[in-house]
Amino acid sequence: MVSPSETPGKRVLITGASGFTGRYVIERLQADGYEVVTLGSHAGPSATASVDLLDRAALQVALEALQPAYVIHLAAISFVAHGDADEIYRVNIVGTRNLLEALAGLPTPPAHVLLASSANVYGNVGGVLGEDAPLSPQNDYAVSKMAMEAMASLWKDRLPITVVRPFNYTGVGQSERFLIPKIVGHFKRRAPVIELGNIDVSRDFYDVRWVAELYARLLATPGVGEVYNVCSGVEWSLQQVIDTLNALAGYTIEVRVNPAFVRGNEVKSLRGSNDKVLAKVGEMPAFDFASTLSWMYGSTP
Repeated sequence: MVSPSETPGKRVLITGASGFTGRYVIERLQADGYEVVTLGSHAGPSATASVDLLDRAALQVALEALQPAYVIHLAAISFVAHGDADEIYRVNIVGTRNLLEALAGLPTPPAHVLLASSANVYGNVGGVLGEDAPLSPQNDYAVSKMAMEAMASLWKDRLPITVVRPFNYTGVGQSERFLIPKIVGHFKRRAPVIELGNIDVSRDFYDVRWVAELYARLLATPGVGEVYNVCSGVEWSLQQVIDTLNALAGYTIEVRVNPAFVRGNEVKSLRGSNDKVLAKVGEMPAFDFASTLSWMYGSTP
């Protein structure tokens, strides 16, 4: 267990730091001069402290030693098709509650707690979604995130909380269980064929580096119980993704529609509104998803 430094005012705790998003958030915050400490469920070089979020007593002890001034909570079961619903609910809801309880019990609670929810809470609806859109989760993961948000609202009088709802985002290092890395991986291997569902649908895709930038900017603002979409505000169809990678790779992949990947009543067009978050943190650097695809395609394993 680490001891608090002599100047802990810029100490930020990141849970789930060993995950895909965590490494980019760590790099961004360190560039801003934060001292980053991490909390993981397994001992190892990636975790400052090793503790299970479901172990309330051990969690309290760990946080009393770390004394974070800020918190970004990324730890979650984030794969929609994760097979263990019980684990999804326990980690995403109970684990988050245990964290908030321990933080509120510190002698000096953190100045800001950023909780990662998901745009999955909006459900299978089309159009442009703002933060005031009705919530209609369609799977256990989405339900767990909606419940997590509701539970967290019970702590807003004791902790300065901000909830973020990221839409689809990707980048180097994301598992090929997710759609965009799967497609990029096929091109990097120069596979002749890929099986997908409907490629005429369009979605709001973002870049993990921009997500980390937004999280860092939000963390530096006061936490007053607000919810923010984290998204590009721009749609790309899967056909556009395929066409862009065809050009990057210099060959044309054959796309076969696998009925198992086609969702019933799937909406054709969906993107988030980022007006609220940009009004809070200011304009972001220009973003083009083609540059993200190029970055991913050109990366080495």
